[in-house]
Amino acid sequence: MVMHMSIRVAVSGASGYVGGEVLRVFSGHPDVEFGALTAHSSAGDALGAHQPHLRPLADRIIVETSADTLAGHDVVVLALPHGASAEIAAQLPPETLVIDCGADHRLADPQAWAEYYGGAHAGTWPYGMPELITPEGHQRDALPGTRRIAVPGCNVTAVTLALQPGIAAGVVDPTDIVAVLANGYSGAGKKLAPHLLASEALGAAAPYAVGGSHRHIPEIVQNLTSAGAADVRLSFTPTLVPMARGILATVTAPLAAGVNVEAVRAAWETAYADEPFVHLLPEGQWPTTAATLGANTCLMQVAVDGKAGRVVVVAAIDNLVKGTAGAALQSMNVALGLEETLGLSTIGTAP
Repeated sequence: MVMHMSIRVAVSGASGYVGGEVLRVFSGHPDVEFGALTAHSSAGDALGAHQPHLRPLADRIIVETSADTLAGHDVVVLALPHGASAEIAAQLPPETLVIDCGADHRLADPQAWAEYYGGAHAGTWPYGMPELITPEGHQRDALPGTRRIAVPGCNVTAVTLALQPGIAAGVVDPTDIVAVLANGYSGAGKKLAPHLLASEALGAAAPYAVGGSHRHIPEIVQNLTSAGAADVRLSFTPTLVPMARGILATVTAPLAAGVNVEAVRAAWETAYADEPFVHLLPEGQWPTTAATLGANTCLMQVAVDGKAGRVVVVAAIDNLVKGTAGAALQSMNVALGLEETLGLSTIGTAP
């Protein structure tokens, strides 16, 4: 007989894309029961008016976000825009596990926060990417027992997982990294804006945050430095493509001087041999976003472009699962001493 604990979870921002995905993903966890579901402008509505696919929760009433409504839970997940999490989090008890899906607590450098986000830095929380390579081993070693977790950015997850094995093994030169990403529109959230309308988006690909302005850049640099890079120079270009969700990241970097080509694939095989959610595909098979939809997986392939002298990695994730909600649940499991894979699926929904 399997005994389960009861984990009472509140979700703030429940009417948005991230909040809805947190509810969907966390619903698969055998120990989770939902407490308060909160939001701002949608407070007073039934959840089903905003998340009609969440049938078991459709009749739940969304309440106003406040420290009072969120207090008293074992876990609070904040699915709020950047700048909105810190004030709420600061009012929650230290024994509550608070998981921030926003950007407020990801960066370690206050100057980087000021440059890319503006305003005062709210402080740095333990980082919710268990697979991140660190000088001590992996980030999962820093998560057990913590009561504050900062979930990574979705683009950050794709690029970090794609390239960190090569940096840790010393087979790529991190001073000339180029990352070009195809992004689904859900990454922009539910806000109403002309460029997010179907009439503008369907049949079109549109770059954004070009020229080093994207807010995920310092977080990627922070992670690749953790993996062993002394100097990271990154050209990062995201592009919106007409799909609802998913990220396909193509990341390249020069092959390090004197490195044998055979050592390249071996670096990725070694790094991810025991990872339950990060999978290097068989040689010749390339990842697609469709294969990751709904799953907490990162699928990737690595190759060497001999004529260009560059290592090429293509990685696919679902931006709302492995890129956000799945990472939150995976990190919660580690923090609470549960099996890391509990409640998380590696099965996609393709086609």
